[in-house]
Amino acid sequence: MRKKVTSIPVNPIDESSGGIFIARASLKDVNAFDGLEQSHRHDYHMFLLQEEGTIFMEIDFQEYEIKPWSVMYIHPSQVHRMRGAIENITASGWAIDNENLNPEYLKLLEDITPARPVSLAGETFSIISDTVSLCIRFFERKQERLYRSLLKDSCNALVALVISQYLGEYKSADKLSRFEMVTRAFRAMLERNFITLKKPAEYAQSLHISASYLNECVKNTTGYSVSYHIQQRVMLEAKRLLYHSDKSVKEIAFELGYADYPYFSRLFAKATGMSALAFRRKNRE
Repeated sequence: MRKKVTSIPVNPIDESSGGIFIARASLKDVNAFDGLEQSHRHDYHMFLLQEEGTIFMEIDFQEYEIKPWSVMYIHPSQVHRMRGAIENITASGWAIDNENLNPEYLKLLEDITPARPVSLAGETFSIISDTVSLCIRFFERKQERLYRSLLKDSCNALVALVISQYLGEYKSADKLSRFEMVTRAFRAMLERNFITLKKPAEYAQSLHISASYLNECVKNTTGYSVSYHIQQRVMLEAKRLLYHSDKSVKEIAFELGYADYPYFSRLFAKATGMSALAFRRKNRE
């Protein structure tokens, strides 16, 4: 019998690590992969360097194939699990919490979320792999007088290397148009406030622009309206809770800021083409 789940599981970082952890694992390190097939979130930022073999990962209902010589970033809000068989795998992973992460990098990571795997050129892969090896050595040298500083600074350098690969696939801030800058600011605000702010005018007011101009910027940049993006962000969280928890639809509606449960049910059905309970049944079969 399936155990009742009242919330999405969150895997915390080991308290003894001080908010930073890094390791390299291979197939023979069976324990390193235990539990990864179960859907979960982290309370930290997770980075994966795929060195040998291919793994399949599901992140927020999207399937990703992570091939050798590629890197993947997973944001703490994202629900994920490993799919399929794990064979001939060697991968490095490192975790860092908000407290240890450079504030500038935190903002950049918010901008690139949700991220896809990025394939690395040979030299870039070697640099990141060598940096991982160095960070692992620092991680193991707990006797160093400046252990925390060495580990924090080296792992932030590693994070910066990964972010730079993602930024290579996006426009830099100084090359963004006014429409793109407004859209980026809106998306960042949406991620923080989608439970409490549901109207385009509320976001426009916070950004000190008119609702019509905000909608013009977002639609010109993405092809979709502000209302669409708000709705999709709420629906993503609803899907997460429907699939990964046993909360009732009424409980989920309330958690997402909807006191009017029937209205939330109609909204979900309109956005997804099926009722909330039908979505739960379909995805658990």
